Amino acid sequence: MNTTITITFPDGKTIQTESGVTGNELLSYFAEKPETIYALRVNNEVYPLSQPVPVNADVAPVLAQSKEGSEMYRRTLCFMLSSVVAKLFPKARLVIGHSLGYGFYYTLEDFHDLTDDDITALKNGIKALSAAALPIERQVISYKDAITLFEKQNLIQTRNQLKFHAPPVVSVNTLDGFSNIYVAPLLQNTSQVQIFDIMAYDRGFLLQFPSTGNPDRLPPFEDSPKLFNVYRQYKDWGKMMGVSSVADLNDLVYRRKTKDYINVTETQQNKNFANVADQIKAHGDAKVVLIAGPSSSGKTTSSKKLAIQLQILGYTPHVISLDNYYVDRTKTPRDENGDYDYECLEALDVEQLNRNLLDLFAGKEVDLPNYDFREGKQYYLNKPIHMEENDILVMEGIHGLNDKLTPLIAPEQKFKIYLSALTQLNLDDHNRIPTSDNRLIRRIVRDSQFRGKSAADTIKMWPSVQRGERLHIFPFQNNADAMLNTALDYELAVLRVYAAPLLRCVTPFEPEYAEASRLLQFLNNFYTIPATYVPGQSIIREFIGGSEFKY
Repeated sequence: MNTTITITFPDGKTIQTESGVTGNELLSYFAEKPETIYALRVNNEVYPLSQPVPVNADVAPVLAQSKEGSEMYRRTLCFMLSSVVAKLFPKARLVIGHSLGYGFYYTLEDFHDLTDDDITALKNGIKALSAAALPIERQVISYKDAITLFEKQNLIQTRNQLKFHAPPVVSVNTLDGFSNIYVAPLLQNTSQVQIFDIMAYDRGFLLQFPSTGNPDRLPPFEDSPKLFNVYRQYKDWGKMMGVSSVADLNDLVYRRKTKDYINVTETQQNKNFANVADQIKAHGDAKVVLIAGPSSSGKTTSSKKLAIQLQILGYTPHVISLDNYYVDRTKTPRDENGDYDYECLEALDVEQLNRNLLDLFAGKEVDLPNYDFREGKQYYLNKPIHMEENDILVMEGIHGLNDKLTPLIAPEQKFKIYLSALTQLNLDDHNRIPTSDNRLIRRIVRDSQFRGKSAADTIKMWPSVQRGERLHIFPFQNNADAMLNTALDYELAVLRVYAAPLLRCVTPFEPEYAEASRLLQFLNNFYTIPATYVPGQSIIREFIGGSEFKY
């Protein structure tokens, strides 16, 4: 029996209606055009338009140009691709990879090399689904029926994950006879997906989509071959180790093989640091190593791990944070909202940095600055350093790859390293783990452990962090002499122990609730690994604490 509920809209207007009303029935109450509304925020949780609202609710539209809207568009496009592949190439195994520009890299396993005709067929298949305006339906089926369905459709990783996450009923999306597990809301009709492209790339292809904020056009493709090569090597290594999905990782935990796997992954990562140290030595004239990467990519620990490898080669490294060169807070630029902009280059004393570097390279003693973030001022410890013949500086900070940071330093004296946390694990063949999610979870844990911030606080400022990365880090990544992947395939199983309780503390009163719920649902796919298994010099220790390094 339906009851009467109150729906409150963003402008404060309220209506009384029966419980079970859907978003589709509420579209006319919003000022925005119905075709631009992809879903609803219902008490700060994202609901598909077809989902009933059962209780009193504050509602707001999820628009096409919003972050949630663009994610729904991409998931729907990917689902449509999966449906097309299942029909065109039923014996092939479609596997999603990492993002490259505004696109996802895919491969077709157990399949011949892709031809131009294959790419055209994939494009035409998605266009045909869009033109047919078919509904995408969400259904709830029994656990037994889900197992049967996924085995029949050769979704082996999806089926394997249900060994370790076994609910009594399973939600699935269905389109034109093809079904896959429900992970997050999709658009309700294929006609809503119009803008996309597919291009051959390396061993597979890129499925391209619009950027957030510009849903009506495709941005130009910007290649990043160095980063892609790092990812491909890591993916190939994961295949060799037999751990390419969350189900594979959970199986290791179940069989009590976790410690061995952790040792192997940590050793592999240390080997990569050693390889980069060898490149620096081969470079010959480098006096300063500049390390940059997006937030929570592990820059601080990476600089210390690299320093150890450089010592093995006979160097005496001096590790320095570029944060120490922040200008006094009274001189710090402000952003468009009037807040201090610590991520722009002008927030650093570039002139002083270059003067210090030139003096050090000339053999002079220099008392390097430190920065008091509480007071917003530089200070000095009166502990000058100088450089001998085999000394080298290791400097980490977000602007390390931007030559405007070190305009007075000769190119041959610089060696630049770009860091990224490129997890090669997938949830299953068709659902990837975004690098940004990995880094956000790292940051939620670190901010709670060391900065006293709630998960909601970190989620709230994350869009600003990402804007800074797009402006100040990503454009310069191809300037790097070397790239390092700081992701460890087991880390999310460790971080879940810390992050899940923090995410549960975000309430429906907070706008960050939808993102917290999404991340919590994502982490629930992982069996947990205790922090006691994590080595003292692991990058993960930068976020959970207990590192053997001093920060």
